Amino acid sequence: TDFFVICTGDSSTQIDGIAQSTIRLTRKEVQERPWHQEGKGTSEWVLLDYVSVVVHIFSQQQRDFYELEDLWADGKKKEIETNY
Repeated sequence: TDFFVICTGDSSTQIDGIAQSTIRLTRKEVQERPWHQEGKGTSEWVLLDYVSVVVHIFSQQQRDFYELEDLWADGKKKEIETNY
């Protein structure tokens, strides 16, 4: 993959909503569907694999535990703040 998108949802409902919104938006805007999906049953960590981009949607507990950002410390990191 070329890029990871890593984000956090505050609840399983929000994590599922972020995943569904991502799927709808990528299908509409760039005519892409995920090649593979994981974690939708528990909504603790949802993975959407678009081959060149992999989206990770975590609960805060899972994100703190796995610390994916630290596994690729040599990669460039760009943080995007939201005002929701």
